[in-house]
Amino acid sequence: MADVHDKKTRSYNMSRIQGKNTKPETIVRKHLFSKGFRYRLHVKDMPGKPDLVLPKYKTVIFVHGCFWHGHEGCRYFVIPKTRTEWWLNKINGNRERDKENIARLKDNGWQVLTVFECQLKKDRAQQTIKEVIGYFGVTMPRISVA
Repeated sequence: MADVHDKKTRSYNMSRIQGKNTKPETIVRKHLFSKGFRYRLHVKDMPGKPDLVLPKYKTVIFVHGCFWHGHEGCRYFVIPKTRTEWWLNKINGNRERDKENIARLKDNGWQVLTVFECQLKKDRAQQTIKEVIGYFGVTMPRISVA
């Protein structure tokens, strides 16, 4: 099956895909910062360049796109019908690299959290953020409406 876009359009579309400061990542960052958590971004000398590093808690957070990291059982992870073998190699390579980076971080004493993009969709975002913050042993105060 041929691609639905010509080569120039496909190239443009792929060039717009970001690796840093993605929408799911900014959602996590904004919520954590508003609750008083301070972090470093994209630390280059750590395995996998984690999206967020919270040194106080010796924890790193990876915010993964469901497609790029092969989130099993997720509706956003669909194997493309064109160049299937190439995409499977790419995605499986990402998964292997993720496992290696997580193992190296854990060996260095870091705790690792992984949040997938589907967990940050409107219907699940609040619950996911509560779980992330709860991981640090901090409870979110209830908001009361006067």
